[in-house]
Amino acid sequence: MRLLRLALEKAGGHYEVKRATQRMQQGRELYEVTRLHGRIDIMATMTSREREENLLPIRIPLDKGLMGWRLVLLKKERSAIMRNINNAADLSAFRAGQERDWPDTDILRANRLPVDGVSVYGSLFRMLAAGRFDYLPRSTKEIWNELAHHPDLAVDPYLVIHYPAAEYFFVNRSNVALAEEIRRGLEATIADGSFDELFDEEFSRCIKQARLDQRVVIELANPLLSEATPLRRKALWFQIDDLQRRGMRANVSKMLDKAR
Repeated sequence: MRLLRLALEKAGGHYEVKRATQRMQQGRELYEVTRLHGRIDIMATMTSREREENLLPIRIPLDKGLMGWRLVLLKKERSAIMRNINNAADLSAFRAGQERDWPDTDILRANRLPVDGVSVYGSLFRMLAAGRFDYLPRSTKEIWNELAHHPDLAVDPYLVIHYPAAEYFFVNRSNVALAEEIRRGLEATIADGSFDELFDEEFSRCIKQARLDQRVVIELANPLLSEATPLRRKALWFQIDDLQRRGMRANVSKMLDKAR
């Protein structure tokens, strides 16, 4: 919401942002944006070929692809079961849980990883705690808050699953003016550095807590990405090498603060 408001402000302030009041499953949200006069004009969600065919994407990853850096939730008493996992073939010995209409479910299955699809988000944690499946992959930016609400679970300390994934703003395909306004605003935030400032403010703590550079990286393919995905614009994507640069920026900032 903060990024959307910032982008629209930099694009001229022609739109007012209001949060939808009704809670919906992701599939219902997508349906509402698809409708010409639905209850939602815009949503932020992970992309796929199907979603880009049905909706109009603004192809700037809102979280720099952080959604595709996935840690693993486990039952606390089984927190060491991933210790010897080194690749996707090793991981295939375990069964994952995911919500049925998340693109991640199809991505894991495309990489020959067993997945149980669940219809309701909250059921994932209950089913994991009950041993219905072995692990629950969650993005680096989501997992810590979820862990706080489920103290019977633990975050695996050994690996991170990675696949290229973009979370975009989507609008109805007929709403070209709104899409262009958002695109121009986002490009303005990238150009003046406010995008990176907001990214660091929102995510630096969870990235540091994840210790991504100390984990085994399990690389997966994402066949759901369209050819239009801006993978060659490296500045739009988070990489583990960014951790060193982010640390350098923080040290420079501290030095400047002391100098003042």
